[in-house]
Amino acid sequence: MSARATELRKGSVIEKDGDLLIITDYEHKTPGNLRAIIQMKTKSLKTGSTGAIRASSNDSFEVAYLDRRKAEYLYKDGTDNFIFMDGETFEQFPLPSELANDAMGYVKENDTVEITFHDGRPIGVELPPSVILEVVEAEQAVKGNTATNVKKEAVLETGLTVKVPLHVNAGDKIKIKTADGEFQGRVND
Repeated sequence: MSARATELRKGSVIEKDGDLLIITDYEHKTPGNLRAIIQMKTKSLKTGSTGAIRASSNDSFEVAYLDRRKAEYLYKDGTDNFIFMDGETFEQFPLPSELANDAMGYVKENDTVEITFHDGRPIGVELPPSVILEVVEAEQAVKGNTATNVKKEAVLETGLTVKVPLHVNAGDKIKIKTADGEFQGRVND
């Protein structure tokens, strides 16, 4: 489906030169008495590389049709693929690690996430805004040193390393923001 540059928005996915590009930033400028210019920052869903597109309001782009389905993460196989199972058909499919990017650091085995498909091929993982994970490794805090805003590194059950306050210990469950890995608080069982 074709769309004019003025119809695109942040988060839209377009096809260009055989690649899928997600628009990460969109700015419509009208400088003085000149024609409108649309500047878009993009990120390739295949390679992860970023770029920029400058277009006029009359330019048109091919909008990609994406399908999102819930799937359960099963395991990581020996060839660096993450194996998922479709929640409706129970069909298993691989998602290559280069397409999953850093998202799998927030996903435990048997967690359900949304997988994005293009032309029947899985191309990415959609994460919830935050997740709850258990700390498996963290330094012990020194008594009297927990009142400051100092942070330490902690390893979570998925292998992800995040910065946490000194009062967080191994065995604690914490809430983590998936957009940037920021600690949001401890969670009581």
